[in-house]
This record gives sequence, structure tokens and C-alpha cells, in this order.
Amino acid sequence: MDILVVLEDNRGTLHRMSKEAVSAAQSLGGSVSALAIGANADGLADELSGIDLAEVITVNHSLVSSYNADGYAEVVKQVFESESPIIIVTGHTYQTRDFMPRISAKLNVPFISDIVSVEDGKFVKLVLNSKLNATIQSASDTVILSFQSAAFSDENMAAGSCMSRSFDVNLDDTLVRSESDEPFQEEAGDVDLESADYIVSIGRGIEKEENISMAFDLATALGAEVSASRPVVDSGWVESFRQVGSSGQTVSPKLYLSLGISGAIQHMVGMKGSKNILAINKDSDAPIFEIADYAVVGDLLDIIPKLIEALQTEKDL
Repeated sequence: MDILVVLEDNRGTLHRMSKEAVSAAQSLGGSVSALAIGANADGLADELSGIDLAEVITVNHSLVSSYNADGYAEVVKQVFESESPIIIVTGHTYQTRDFMPRISAKLNVPFISDIVSVEDGKFVKLVLNSKLNATIQSASDTVILSFQSAAFSDENMAAGSCMSRSFDVNLDDTLVRSESDEPFQEEAGDVDLESADYIVSIGRGIEKEENISMAFDLATALGAEVSASRPVVDSGWVESFRQVGSSGQTVSPKLYLSLGISGAIQHMVGMKGSKNILAINKDSDAPIFEIADYAVVGDLLDIIPKLIEALQTEKDL
């Protein structure tokens, strides 16, 4: 085994960033296998049955039926010691940040996190509030890698087939001392920006808090989630868990509808992986237009009501 991708369950389905991690692993070359842990391990394996992998290893033990950092770290350690992969790959999710450093310490293997690209065998990540790229080369052939959301596209997973096999682990209460009641999602409640197909994102162009409801009405008409740039969050107009950017979440929806966002690099790093970007801004020189697939120059306070009306009319037909 050359590469082992550690998968993550997201409310009963394979996390989008796990699919992106598979795509990243395939791009590295070599034999790629995956590891699914938990009560739904077989379900995650089934989702990858049509993907070109050597195999999916499944672990379902009572002490790791749901996520906990101690148990998952010990499972990965035991699989690593048995199967001897050279590289461990995962998506850079909240869960990864919680337990992957433990694995790095247990195995004495370097952990390079939040990678955005791979160039000539070296790993690139953003530093200094996303203003600079840092190129990192591991002194060890054995390494743990986590990839930033949208660094690789899940649509580029190579098709094929793979089998799954169960792996028996040796776990007891002395090895698993922590418990996790629910998957960590900051304060977001039912808001899941990382998995959203459609996002309406609010910038300073919304002008004042009283206009925020227009963006939520548009999101409802689209069936979208609502996010925001940092200035809007800092103003207290929306909750902090809705922030997208280098100091917030990284998203890659099918459609990212930007409302009055100028396009500071700190924001764009969090959404540049979106499949389609539609930007509305009255400043024709706004940097957001440089990466937008569709650009509308105009006053969003005039445009949003017309969009809502058009969407509602379409639904009524």
C-alpha cells in the first residue's frame, strides 16, 4: 500500500472533502486505499465502489461506532502499523484538526496540513493570512497530508472499482478515554456551508443590517445557505459561523452568489474553488470579477428583489 486515505462520515454519507482527498491521493501516483471507520463504515465503502482504489478497509468496533479522537487515532495507528502505507491523506476538516495531530505524535510522522496544491513533489499551503504561498518538502518519505477544501475536485476521482475488507482492531477502555456526543460544527446548528450546493454570500455592499433579510429571502428562493464576508460578520449582522475566507470556512458549492463582496484575497481563498461564481457589485473594478464566471455590474438592492421575483415566478410555472 502506497497511500491511505482516511475517510470521514458526514451525517450518514461520505464527506465531500473525503472525496476530494481521494482525488488528491490519486494525483500523487501509486496504489491508493481508503479507511472507513464507524458504524457506517460499510456505507462509506459502498459510495466508493465505483472509484479506482486498491481497496476500502472498514473498521466497525463498539468503541468507535461514532467519532471520538482517541479511538480514531488508535484505529489509524493500528492500520498503519499493519498495512505500512507511505502517505496518509485526508481532507482538512474540523475532525481532521482534532485527531490527526494525535496520529502524527503516535507514529512520529510529520503532518503537513491545509495543503492547496502539489508542485514537483512539494506541498504548497497559504501563510500570513493567505497573502503568501509556502512550499514545503518533507525530509521523511512517510508523511501525513491534509488538503484544503476545493484544492482538488471530487469530480476528478478516477472511476474504476474496488473491494472492501474488514479490519479487526484491538481497542479497550484504556485506549479510548474520550467521547464525542455530536460531530463538531462550531455553532452552526443546521447550517452546513461545507456541504452546500448553493450559497448566497453577503458583503459590505448590502449597506446596512436592515437589508440582510433580502439576502436570506433570495437564499430561500434558491434553496441556498447564507454566508458572509468578514466585515459583515464583524459588524454583527450575521453569525460568525457563516464567515467564508481565510479566517472562516472554505467552501466549494455548485453556485456561489456573491452580493456586494469586493473580493479581498482573504475572502477569495475561501470560495475560489466554487464550480460557478456569480458576482454582483456596482464597482466594475471589484477584484471579485477577476475570478467570477458571471459578472453583474449594478446595485444589488435593485437586483435582489428582481431575482427573487423571477425565481418565484419560475417555481409557479
